[in-house]
Amino acid sequence: MAGPHHRTFPPSGTTRRTALGLLVGAPLLSACSSVQQSLSQFSSPFGGNQEAGPAGPPQQPQAVGTGQVKIGLILPLSASGNAGLAAQSMRNAAEMALAEFQNPNIQLLIKDDGGSPQGAAQGTQQALSEGAEIILGPLFAGSVPATAQLTRPRGTSVIAFSTDSSVAGHGVYLLSFLPESDINRIVDYSAGIGKRSFAAMVPDNAYGNVVEAAFKQAVGRKNGRVVAFEKYGADRATPARTVAQALGQADALLLADDGDSVVATADALTAAGANLRNIQLLGTGLWDNPRVFASPVLQGGLYAAPDPSGFRGFAGRYRAKFGGEPVRTATLAYDAVALMAALARTQGAQRFAPETLTNPSGFAGIDGLFRFRSDGTNERGLAVMKVASGGGTAVAGSPKSFGA
Repeated sequence: MAGPHHRTFPPSGTTRRTALGLLVGAPLLSACSSVQQSLSQFSSPFGGNQEAGPAGPPQQPQAVGTGQVKIGLILPLSASGNAGLAAQSMRNAAEMALAEFQNPNIQLLIKDDGGSPQGAAQGTQQALSEGAEIILGPLFAGSVPATAQLTRPRGTSVIAFSTDSSVAGHGVYLLSFLPESDINRIVDYSAGIGKRSFAAMVPDNAYGNVVEAAFKQAVGRKNGRVVAFEKYGADRATPARTVAQALGQADALLLADDGDSVVATADALTAAGANLRNIQLLGTGLWDNPRVFASPVLQGGLYAAPDPSGFRGFAGRYRAKFGGEPVRTATLAYDAVALMAALARTQGAQRFAPETLTNPSGFAGIDGLFRFRSDGTNERGLAVMKVASGGGTAVAGSPKSFGA
Protein backbone atom coordinates (compact mmCIF):
# COMPACT_ATOMS: atom_id res chain seq x y z
CA MET A 1 0.00 0.00 0.00
CA ALA A 2 2.94 2.30 -0.49
CA GLY A 3 1.17 4.19 -3.23
CA PRO A 4 2.27 7.32 -5.04
CA HIS A 5 2.93 9.34 -1.88
CA HIS A 6 5.73 7.13 -0.57
CA ARG A 7 8.97 8.92 0.07
CA THR A 8 11.88 8.39 2.40
CA PHE A 9 13.80 10.50 4.86
CA PRO A 10 17.16 8.81 5.42
CA PRO A 11 18.58 9.63 8.85
CA SER A 12 22.10 10.93 8.96
CA GLY A 13 24.79 8.32 9.39
CA THR A 14 22.59 5.34 8.70
CA THR A 15 21.94 3.10 5.76
CA ARG A 16 18.89 3.16 3.52
CA ARG A 17 17.56 0.17 5.46
CA THR A 18 17.21 2.36 8.54
CA ALA A 19 15.48 5.25 6.78
CA LEU A 20 12.20 6.74 7.85
CA GLY A 21 9.55 7.63 5.35
CA LEU A 22 5.90 8.12 4.66
CA LEU A 23 3.44 5.31 3.92
CA VAL A 24 0.23 6.66 2.40
CA GLY A 25 0.30 9.67 4.68
CA ALA A 26 1.59 7.68 7.66
CA PRO A 27 5.22 7.53 8.78
CA LEU A 28 7.31 4.58 7.77
CA LEU A 29 9.91 3.88 10.40
CA SER A 30 12.81 1.63 10.01
CA ALA A 31 13.85 0.92 12.77
CA CYS A 32 12.93 -7.57 15.97
CA SER A 33 13.46 -12.81 18.79
CA SER A 34 10.54 -11.87 20.85
CA VAL A 35 9.75 -8.85 22.91
CA GLN A 36 7.34 -10.99 24.91
CA GLN A 37 10.27 -13.18 25.90
CA SER A 38 12.33 -10.23 27.05
CA LEU A 39 9.44 -8.83 29.04
CA SER A 40 8.68 -12.14 30.71
CA GLN A 41 12.20 -12.25 32.10
CA PHE A 42 11.48 -9.43 34.53
CA SER A 43 7.75 -9.56 35.10
CA SER A 44 4.64 -11.55 34.44
CA PRO A 45 4.08 -12.99 30.93
CA PHE A 46 2.27 -9.76 30.17
CA GLY A 47 5.34 -7.70 30.69
CA GLY A 48 4.23 -5.70 33.60
CA ASN A 49 1.29 -6.74 35.73
CA GLN A 50 3.59 -6.66 38.72
CA GLU A 51 5.21 -3.69 40.38
CA ALA A 52 8.98 -3.61 40.67
CA GLY A 53 10.50 -2.36 43.87
CA PRO A 54 13.01 0.47 43.54
CA ALA A 55 16.61 -0.66 43.63
CA GLY A 56 17.84 2.79 44.57
CA PRO A 57 16.90 6.45 44.65
CA PRO A 58 14.79 7.70 41.73
CA GLN A 59 16.79 8.97 38.79
CA GLN A 60 16.60 12.66 38.09
CA PRO A 61 14.40 13.82 35.20
CA GLN A 62 16.28 14.38 31.99
CA ALA A 63 15.53 16.36 28.83
CA VAL A 64 17.08 15.11 25.58
CA GLY A 65 16.91 17.07 22.33
CA THR A 66 16.14 20.69 21.63
CA GLY A 67 13.00 20.45 19.51
CA GLN A 68 9.80 22.38 20.07
CA VAL A 69 7.54 19.31 20.32
CA LYS A 70 7.81 17.88 23.83
CA ILE A 71 7.24 14.18 24.46
CA GLY A 72 7.15 12.43 27.84
CA LEU A 73 8.99 9.11 28.23
CA ILE A 74 8.10 7.18 31.40
CA LEU A 75 10.37 4.23 32.27
CA PRO A 76 11.19 2.25 35.47
CA LEU A 77 14.81 3.41 35.44
CA SER A 78 15.47 2.81 39.15
CA ALA A 79 13.43 -0.40 39.43
CA SER A 80 15.14 -3.51 40.72
CA GLY A 81 16.67 -6.29 38.67
CA ASN A 82 15.96 -6.86 35.00
CA ALA A 83 13.24 -4.20 34.90
CA GLY A 84 15.73 -1.45 35.61
CA LEU A 85 18.21 -2.89 33.14
CA ALA A 86 15.53 -3.02 30.45
CA ALA A 87 14.52 0.57 31.17
CA GLN A 88 18.13 1.80 30.87
CA SER A 89 18.48 0.02 27.53
CA MET A 90 15.18 1.49 26.32
CA ARG A 91 16.32 4.98 27.30
CA ASN A 92 19.54 4.44 25.33
CA ALA A 93 17.50 3.29 22.33
CA ALA A 94 15.26 6.35 22.57
CA GLU A 95 18.31 8.62 22.52
CA MET A 96 19.71 6.60 19.61
CA ALA A 97 16.52 7.20 17.61
CA LEU A 98 16.86 10.93 18.17
CA ALA A 99 20.49 10.84 17.04
CA GLU A 100 19.70 8.85 13.89
CA PHE A 101 16.74 10.95 12.78
CA GLN A 102 17.70 14.06 10.80
CA ASN A 103 17.24 17.11 13.05
CA PRO A 104 14.04 15.99 14.77
CA ASN A 105 11.87 18.78 16.12
CA ILE A 106 11.22 16.95 19.40
CA GLN A 107 12.48 17.02 22.95
CA LEU A 108 12.21 13.95 25.18
CA LEU A 109 11.21 14.55 28.79
CA ILE A 110 12.51 11.36 30.46
CA LYS A 111 10.93 10.46 33.81
CA ASP A 112 11.71 7.57 36.18
CA ASP A 113 8.60 5.88 37.59
CA GLY A 114 10.56 3.41 39.74
CA GLY A 115 8.30 0.61 38.49
CA SER A 116 5.28 1.76 40.51
CA PRO A 117 1.90 3.30 39.63
CA GLN A 118 2.62 6.16 42.03
CA GLY A 119 5.88 6.89 40.25
CA ALA A 120 4.15 6.73 36.87
CA ALA A 121 1.53 9.24 38.01
CA GLN A 122 4.20 11.59 39.32
CA GLY A 123 6.32 11.35 36.16
CA THR A 124 3.30 11.82 33.93
CA GLN A 125 2.16 14.89 35.86
CA GLN A 126 5.64 16.40 35.58
CA ALA A 127 5.82 15.73 31.83
CA LEU A 128 2.36 17.20 31.21
CA SER A 129 3.11 20.29 33.26
CA GLU A 130 6.27 20.77 31.20
CA GLY A 131 4.26 20.73 27.98
CA ALA A 132 4.38 17.10 26.81
CA GLU A 133 1.97 16.57 23.89
CA ILE A 134 2.04 12.76 24.17
CA ILE A 135 3.35 10.21 26.68
CA LEU A 136 5.50 7.19 25.78
CA GLY A 137 5.34 4.45 28.43
CA PRO A 138 4.97 3.23 31.11
CA LEU A 139 6.35 -0.28 30.75
CA PHE A 140 4.42 -2.06 33.51
CA ALA A 141 0.73 -2.78 32.96
CA GLY A 142 -0.04 -1.83 36.55
CA SER A 143 1.34 1.66 35.94
CA VAL A 144 -0.49 2.41 32.69
CA PRO A 145 -3.87 3.28 34.31
CA ALA A 146 -2.11 5.73 36.64
CA THR A 147 -0.75 7.56 33.60
CA ALA A 148 -4.04 7.34 31.69
CA GLN A 149 -5.98 8.85 34.59
CA LEU A 150 -4.01 12.06 34.07
CA THR A 151 -3.86 12.11 30.26
CA ARG A 152 -7.48 11.28 29.39
CA PRO A 153 -9.08 14.46 30.81
CA ARG A 154 -6.62 16.48 28.69
CA GLY A 155 -7.17 14.44 25.51
CA THR A 156 -3.46 13.50 25.49
CA SER A 157 -2.56 10.18 23.86
CA VAL A 158 -0.38 7.52 25.51
CA ILE A 159 1.75 4.92 23.73
CA ALA A 160 2.56 2.36 26.43
CA PHE A 161 4.91 -0.63 26.27
CA SER A 162 2.88 -3.20 28.21
CA THR A 163 1.77 -6.43 26.53
CA ASP A 164 -1.46 -6.59 28.58
CA SER A 165 -4.32 -5.69 26.23
CA SER A 166 -6.64 -4.96 29.15
CA VAL A 167 -4.93 -1.61 29.78
CA ALA A 168 -5.43 -0.39 26.19
CA GLY A 169 -8.20 1.88 24.95
CA HIS A 170 -9.54 5.42 25.45
CA GLY A 171 -6.43 7.10 24.09
CA VAL A 172 -3.97 4.48 25.37
CA TYR A 173 -2.22 2.59 22.57
CA LEU A 174 0.13 -0.36 23.08
CA LEU A 175 3.40 -0.55 21.16
CA SER A 176 4.41 -4.06 22.15
CA PHE A 177 4.13 -7.62 20.94
CA LEU A 178 0.70 -8.90 21.89
CA PRO A 179 0.03 -12.65 22.11
CA GLU A 180 -2.98 -12.17 19.83
CA SER A 181 -0.75 -11.17 16.90
CA ASP A 182 1.37 -14.31 17.26
CA ILE A 183 -1.67 -16.56 17.42
CA ASN A 184 -3.44 -14.97 14.45
CA ARG A 185 -0.34 -15.20 12.29
CA ILE A 186 0.52 -18.83 13.09
CA VAL A 187 -3.07 -20.07 12.77
CA ASP A 188 -3.56 -18.23 9.46
CA TYR A 189 -0.33 -19.69 8.10
CA SER A 190 -1.22 -23.19 9.31
CA ALA A 191 -4.63 -23.02 7.65
CA GLY A 192 -2.89 -21.87 4.46
CA ILE A 193 -0.80 -25.06 4.38
CA GLY A 194 -3.84 -27.25 4.89
CA LYS A 195 -4.14 -27.66 8.67
CA ARG A 196 -7.78 -27.88 9.73
CA SER A 197 -7.88 -29.64 13.13
CA PHE A 198 -6.02 -28.13 16.06
CA ALA A 199 -5.06 -29.12 19.59
CA ALA A 200 -3.41 -26.88 22.19
CA MET A 201 -1.74 -26.87 25.61
CA VAL A 202 -1.26 -23.50 27.29
CA PRO A 203 -0.42 -22.30 30.81
CA ASP A 204 -3.25 -21.64 33.25
CA ASN A 205 -2.47 -17.95 33.76
CA ALA A 206 -3.31 -14.55 32.29
CA TYR A 207 -1.14 -15.17 29.22
CA GLY A 208 -2.84 -18.52 28.62
CA ASN A 209 -6.27 -16.92 28.90
CA VAL A 210 -5.45 -14.41 26.16
CA VAL A 211 -3.95 -17.15 23.99
CA GLU A 212 -7.06 -19.30 24.46
CA ALA A 213 -9.46 -16.59 23.32
CA ALA A 214 -7.31 -15.60 20.34
CA PHE A 215 -6.67 -19.22 19.31
CA LYS A 216 -10.31 -20.29 19.34
CA GLN A 217 -11.36 -17.18 17.42
CA ALA A 218 -8.57 -17.60 14.84
CA VAL A 219 -9.36 -21.29 14.25
CA GLY A 220 -13.05 -20.43 13.90
CA ARG A 221 -12.31 -17.73 11.33
CA LYS A 222 -10.50 -20.32 9.23
CA ASN A 223 -13.38 -22.80 9.56
CA GLY A 224 -11.13 -25.15 11.47
CA ARG A 225 -11.93 -27.11 14.63
CA VAL A 226 -10.32 -27.42 18.03
CA VAL A 227 -10.20 -31.12 18.96
CA ALA A 228 -8.44 -30.63 22.30
CA PHE A 229 -7.58 -27.63 24.45
CA GLU A 230 -5.94 -28.08 27.85
CA LYS A 231 -4.39 -25.75 30.42
CA TYR A 232 -1.71 -26.73 32.91
CA GLY A 233 -0.36 -25.45 36.19
CA ALA A 234 2.16 -27.34 38.28
CA ASP A 235 0.75 -30.60 36.92
CA ARG A 236 1.44 -31.13 33.23
CA ALA A 237 1.00 -34.90 33.17
CA THR A 238 -2.80 -35.01 33.40
CA PRO A 239 -3.58 -32.45 30.65
CA ALA A 240 -0.77 -33.96 28.57
CA ARG A 241 -2.49 -37.38 28.65
CA THR A 242 -5.78 -35.79 27.53
CA VAL A 243 -4.11 -34.00 24.61
CA ALA A 244 -2.01 -37.04 23.65
CA GLN A 245 -5.15 -39.15 23.33
CA ALA A 246 -6.73 -36.58 20.98
CA LEU A 247 -3.74 -36.00 18.69
CA GLY A 248 -4.85 -38.68 16.28
CA GLN A 249 -7.63 -36.31 15.21
CA ALA A 250 -5.40 -33.23 14.96
CA ASP A 251 -3.25 -31.76 12.18
CA ALA A 252 -1.44 -29.26 14.40
CA LEU A 253 -0.62 -28.71 18.07
CA LEU A 254 -0.12 -25.28 19.66
CA LEU A 255 2.25 -25.03 22.63
CA ALA A 256 2.20 -21.41 23.79
CA ASP A 257 4.65 -20.65 26.57
CA ASP A 258 8.24 -19.56 27.12
CA GLY A 259 11.23 -21.69 26.13
CA ASP A 260 11.76 -23.74 29.29
CA SER A 261 8.05 -24.39 29.74
CA VAL A 262 7.53 -25.40 26.11
CA VAL A 263 10.32 -27.97 26.39
CA ALA A 264 8.79 -29.31 29.63
CA THR A 265 5.35 -29.53 28.00
CA ALA A 266 6.74 -31.36 24.97
CA ASP A 267 8.49 -33.80 27.31
CA ALA A 268 5.24 -34.37 29.22
CA LEU A 269 3.39 -35.09 25.98
CA THR A 270 6.07 -37.52 24.89
CA ALA A 271 5.88 -39.28 28.27
CA ALA A 272 2.09 -39.52 27.79
CA GLY A 273 2.64 -41.44 24.55
CA ALA A 274 2.36 -38.63 21.99
CA ASN A 275 4.51 -38.90 18.87
CA LEU A 276 5.16 -35.22 18.22
CA ARG A 277 7.06 -35.96 15.03
CA ASN A 278 3.77 -36.90 13.38
CA ILE A 279 2.07 -33.54 13.96
CA GLN A 280 2.85 -29.94 13.06
CA LEU A 281 3.92 -28.14 16.23
CA LEU A 282 2.99 -24.45 16.49
CA GLY A 283 4.26 -21.75 18.81
CA THR A 284 4.47 -18.04 19.56
CA GLY A 285 7.32 -15.55 19.65
CA LEU A 286 8.27 -16.91 23.08
CA TRP A 287 9.76 -19.86 21.19
CA ASP A 288 12.64 -17.65 20.07
CA ASN A 289 14.78 -19.23 22.76
CA PRO A 290 17.96 -21.36 22.80
CA ARG A 291 16.20 -24.08 24.83
CA VAL A 292 13.62 -24.50 22.08
CA PHE A 293 16.23 -24.61 19.32
CA ALA A 294 18.19 -27.27 21.24
CA SER A 295 15.19 -29.53 21.83
CA PRO A 296 15.17 -32.55 19.46
CA VAL A 297 11.41 -32.99 19.73
CA LEU A 298 10.63 -29.36 18.76
CA GLN A 299 12.69 -29.40 15.56
CA GLY A 300 10.53 -28.36 12.59
CA GLY A 301 8.02 -26.56 14.78
CA LEU A 302 6.63 -23.29 13.41
CA TYR A 303 6.22 -20.06 15.35
CA ALA A 304 5.30 -16.45 14.61
CA ALA A 305 7.86 -13.76 15.40
CA PRO A 306 9.44 -10.64 13.93
CA ASP A 307 12.00 -11.21 11.20
CA PRO A 308 15.23 -11.22 13.27
CA SER A 309 17.25 -9.28 10.67
CA GLY A 310 15.86 -5.94 11.86
CA PHE A 311 16.96 -6.50 15.44
CA ARG A 312 20.40 -7.70 14.34
CA GLY A 313 21.00 -4.42 12.50
CA PHE A 314 19.68 -2.39 15.41
CA ALA A 315 21.81 -4.31 17.92
CA GLY A 316 24.95 -3.67 15.87
CA ARG A 317 24.33 0.08 15.87
CA TYR A 318 23.50 0.00 19.58
CA ARG A 319 26.75 -1.83 20.42
CA ALA A 320 28.76 0.68 18.40
CA LYS A 321 27.16 3.59 20.27
CA PHE A 322 26.88 2.26 23.82
CA GLY A 323 29.39 -0.60 23.97
CA GLY A 324 26.91 -3.19 25.25
CA GLU A 325 24.03 -5.39 24.18
CA PRO A 326 20.48 -3.97 24.01
CA VAL A 327 17.66 -5.78 25.75
CA ARG A 328 15.03 -7.10 23.38
CA THR A 329 12.48 -4.45 24.43
CA ALA A 330 14.81 -1.62 23.40
CA THR A 331 13.36 -1.62 19.89
CA LEU A 332 10.00 -0.52 21.31
CA ALA A 333 11.49 2.70 22.64
CA TYR A 334 13.45 3.27 19.42
CA ASP A 335 10.36 2.81 17.25
CA ALA A 336 8.21 4.98 19.52
CA VAL A 337 10.63 7.91 19.40
CA ALA A 338 11.28 7.54 15.67
CA LEU A 339 7.53 7.50 15.09
CA MET A 340 7.12 10.68 17.14
CA ALA A 341 9.89 12.39 15.15
CA ALA A 342 8.32 11.38 11.83
CA LEU A 343 4.83 12.48 12.88
CA ALA A 344 6.12 15.79 14.21
CA ARG A 345 7.82 16.42 10.87
CA THR A 346 4.98 15.42 8.57
CA GLN A 347 1.58 15.69 10.25
CA GLY A 348 1.35 19.27 11.50
CA ALA A 349 -1.11 20.07 14.26
CA GLN A 350 -2.71 16.62 13.91
CA ARG A 351 0.57 14.84 14.58
CA PHE A 352 -0.58 12.88 17.64
CA ALA A 353 -4.34 12.86 17.02
CA PRO A 354 -6.12 9.47 17.25
CA GLU A 355 -6.87 9.47 13.51
CA THR A 356 -3.16 9.95 12.81
CA LEU A 357 -2.00 7.23 15.20
CA THR A 358 -4.60 4.76 13.89
CA ASN A 359 -3.83 5.25 10.19
CA PRO A 360 -4.79 1.86 8.68
CA SER A 361 -1.67 1.76 6.50
CA GLY A 362 0.34 1.55 9.69
CA PHE A 363 4.03 2.10 10.25
CA ALA A 364 7.17 0.06 9.63
CA GLY A 365 9.63 -0.23 12.48
CA ILE A 366 12.69 -2.25 13.40
CA ASP A 367 10.48 -5.26 14.04
CA GLY A 368 8.40 -4.89 10.88
CA LEU A 369 4.96 -3.46 10.20
CA PHE A 370 2.64 -2.39 13.00
CA ARG A 371 -0.54 -0.40 13.29
CA PHE A 372 -2.63 0.79 16.20
CA ARG A 373 -6.27 -0.19 16.36
CA SER A 374 -8.88 2.24 17.63
CA ASP A 375 -9.27 0.08 20.77
CA GLY A 376 -5.61 0.72 21.62
CA THR A 377 -4.30 -2.73 20.75
CA ASN A 378 -2.01 -3.22 17.78
CA GLU A 379 -1.56 -5.50 14.81
CA ARG A 380 1.90 -6.70 13.81
CA GLY A 381 3.18 -8.00 10.51
CA LEU A 382 5.12 -11.09 11.63
CA ALA A 383 7.25 -13.70 9.91
CA VAL A 384 6.74 -17.44 10.35
CA MET A 385 9.88 -19.14 11.62
CA LYS A 386 10.87 -22.82 11.74
CA VAL A 387 12.78 -24.31 14.67
CA ALA A 388 16.21 -25.60 13.70
CA SER A 389 19.20 -26.56 15.83
CA GLY A 390 21.05 -23.36 14.89
CA GLY A 391 18.08 -21.07 15.57
CA GLY A 392 14.93 -20.01 13.78
CA THR A 393 14.80 -19.88 9.99
CA ALA A 394 12.11 -17.96 8.13
CA VAL A 395 9.62 -19.99 6.09
CA ALA A 396 7.32 -17.03 5.41
CA GLY A 397 8.51 -13.45 5.53
CA SER A 398 6.89 -10.48 7.19
CA PRO A 399 4.23 -8.78 5.06
CA LYS A 400 5.28 -5.60 3.27
CA SER A 401 1.92 -3.93 3.77
CA PHE A 402 -1.37 -4.53 5.55
CA GLY A 403 -4.19 -5.79 3.38
CA ALA A 404 -6.99 -3.58 2.13
